[in-house]
Amino acid sequence: MLKLLLKKQLQEIFRNYFYNAKKNTARSKAGIIGCILLFVILMAGMLGGIFTGLSLLLCSPLSAAGMDWLYFSLMGLLAILLGTFGSVFTTYSCLYLSRDNDLMLSLPIPVNVLMASRLLTVYLMGAMYSIVVILPAVIVYWIAASASAGAIFGCLLLMLLISVFVLTLSCALGWVVAKISLKLKNKSFITVIISLAFFGGYYFFYFKAQTLIRDLLANAADYAAKIKDAAYPLYLFGKVGIGDGVAMLVVSAVVFALFAIVWVLISRSFLKIVTASGKTERRVYKEKALKPKSIFGALLGKEFGRFLSSPVYMLNCGLGIVLLPITGVLLLWKGGTVISVLNGVFEAHAGSTPLILCALICVLASMNDTAAPSVSLEGKAFWLVQSLPVTPWQVLRAKLVVQLLLTAVPVLVCFLCLLFIYPYSGLDMLVSVFVLLCYVLFSALLDLFIGVITANMTWTNEMTPIKQNTGVAFAMLSGFVYTILLCAGFMVLDGWKLGFAGYMALFGAATLALCALLLLWLRKKGCSRLASL
Repeated sequence: MLKLLLKKQLQEIFRNYFYNAKKNTARSKAGIIGCILLFVILMAGMLGGIFTGLSLLLCSPLSAAGMDWLYFSLMGLLAILLGTFGSVFTTYSCLYLSRDNDLMLSLPIPVNVLMASRLLTVYLMGAMYSIVVILPAVIVYWIAASASAGAIFGCLLLMLLISVFVLTLSCALGWVVAKISLKLKNKSFITVIISLAFFGGYYFFYFKAQTLIRDLLANAADYAAKIKDAAYPLYLFGKVGIGDGVAMLVVSAVVFALFAIVWVLISRSFLKIVTASGKTERRVYKEKALKPKSIFGALLGKEFGRFLSSPVYMLNCGLGIVLLPITGVLLLWKGGTVISVLNGVFEAHAGSTPLILCALICVLASMNDTAAPSVSLEGKAFWLVQSLPVTPWQVLRAKLVVQLLLTAVPVLVCFLCLLFIYPYSGLDMLVSVFVLLCYVLFSALLDLFIGVITANMTWTNEMTPIKQNTGVAFAMLSGFVYTILLCAGFMVLDGWKLGFAGYMALFGAATLALCALLLLWLRKKGCSRLASL
């Protein structure tokens, strides 16, 4: 029974490797093998390669200084961090709030067996992520430092303890996430905020990694002394890797004791959480007049509702909403340095600096492409829209206006921040705003054009039209092409001779002409194509 339940859980997690959601069919054996190989390459090749390089960088200097334990402490913490983050959401969705809770509890399956199968799933997922970090570290240590019997046994025990501790942390954090999610009304924004926080933290540490490593190696002795004094458990944790007997006994006892406590707590709360229906808000009926909406207002509300209810949609097609204001704030903070560097590099071509700054805003604006998958997101329920007394253009216009509003406002906010750090003349400011707004209109029309001609209404998972759609990828790529043309025309084709204002006005007019052609196509052929879907 346990084996069958574990197999079911793993098949649900890796469902996309065996099932093609885009075509709604099972994958061929070759497709399954290809997906698995790609996953192995990404996990073992890319992630494993990154942490192998980090291990090679840290192992020899720390081992030569007699601080092998610090090496294992650092790599072990990274393994715990990656393993916990990789499995905590599996814990949330698999252990506690699985969609098949009612069905599984109705079957003659002991609750302890069901809980054990889900815990094993969480354990395997956490071990998979943590092993990508700690296994290369262990192998590098055996090759570069020591491969004695004590070191081998200690390293193997360390890998086991890390996997069990990751399971313990994942269960505890997953329990917290599950309890919070039951209290929330709108979970989409929480998902988006957590994802953006993770991305921000990842890029912060990515750009700071080299500085942190250099500082660590230069002051390893000082850091080691501070860890021994202030974080002695971390010192014992690192000593496990080098085979210290006392450290192995103490750390093993603590890790397994913590897991036993979590097991008891989960056993007591498991049924309560998996049978919870979430927060239900009690409302007192109050009679009030219903305000009718216009047709366009209703369609616009429907489009905004779809966007705000889908974390996948917001993260993949609305990232510019967040990045544009953040970039504006960063320009206020460090923009003076950036502008002085650009002025020095492009001194021979007057007007290059404001042009590049406008191009930067256009690139960020291209990350908003809500119109590209909007037609496909109607899916098999599109007949409901077609049955309403609305014209195809009204439907398309609502999708177009959503992207215009979500992009134009952040673009203007970012440009407003730019005005505080760059001395634009009145004319230069007007033509810059003109080009930026022309691009916002052009990108929205182009994205909608792409969405109409690449419409896919047969998907079974919304990730298919959003992330597995070549049209969406092309829509984002078009923003980079536009900025390349904008800069190349000015610097390579001697557009700078027209002056910044003259060149931007000419480029904006050309963009506006393309907008007119796209709008004409959407009003005629686009509407006809939409009606025939």
